Amino acid sequence: MSFPCTTPTVPFMLLISLVLASFMVVSAGTFYQDFDLKWGDGRAKIQNNGELLTLSLDKASGSGFQSKSEYLFGKIDMQLKLVPGNSAGTVTAYYASPPIHISLSSQGNTHDEIDFEFLGNLSGDPYILHTNVFSQGKGNREQQFYLWFDPTADFHTYSILWNPQRIIFSVDGTPIREFKNSESIGVPFPKNQPMRIYSSLWNADDWATRGGLVKTDWTQAPFTASYMNFSANACVWSSGASSCTSTSPSSTSSDNAWLTQQLDSTSQERLQWVQKNYMIYNYCTDTKRFPQGLPPECNLS
Repeated sequence: MSFPCTTPTVPFMLLISLVLASFMVVSAGTFYQDFDLKWGDGRAKIQNNGELLTLSLDKASGSGFQSKSEYLFGKIDMQLKLVPGNSAGTVTAYYASPPIHISLSSQGNTHDEIDFEFLGNLSGDPYILHTNVFSQGKGNREQQFYLWFDPTADFHTYSILWNPQRIIFSVDGTPIREFKNSESIGVPFPKNQPMRIYSSLWNADDWATRGGLVKTDWTQAPFTASYMNFSANACVWSSGASSCTSTSPSSTSSDNAWLTQQLDSTSQERLQWVQKNYMIYNYCTDTKRFPQGLPPECNLS
């Protein structure tokens, strides 16, 4: 992303703001317009004139969808209502990843990914929200949380803010995790590969619930997760170029504030509240897993 070196005139800045806004507000449409149902033999469904999307899982198969557009940086929001009742063994994955037609083998050690995964549980036990960031083929950056509400009772907004400086995971506007660009200390950061938005509902009872001790109860099938109100304020990647390549994130348009957004003091306090009260695993404190020393980004404040 190139930034101008001189100070633009006010009319030029206004023009840039209008052009940038027109590129970045990329999704105010329906699920028909924004997503393709990719697998599941009819178990993924778009309903209510495109306002609702559901995924279902039974013993034969799960289901999944992907965004039509590819993005290189963006503010992505989706409302989810998770599988209710006894959801043990199920995983609802919601994540950004390079297009699946670019195979992991062809990417080699360059694969990037930004993950929300919701690990189901027995009735009455809390869901586990699992997050991870892959950059240049390296993951192992898991943080896990309980939620401060029942995610199966209603829709809640799960957001990924991805800009050149940081990735922020948020729930209903409350930040739960920040992964900063730490390339200055040798930590790769996802910034070169355009990504699609994916979601899938699948059976993972070999590991998802208590390390695989609790198996999926197929008498409860079909399991269903629901989606509403997708929003992508983002740089769209098309024909090998980004819609934001020649524009400046310093323009005055509020539509592109996410390109340089960081956590203010209030958001920092909310992040600390979540991590103090609801975080149940943090790779940055797992000295048994990293006996030779914690990853370098863990030493940053």
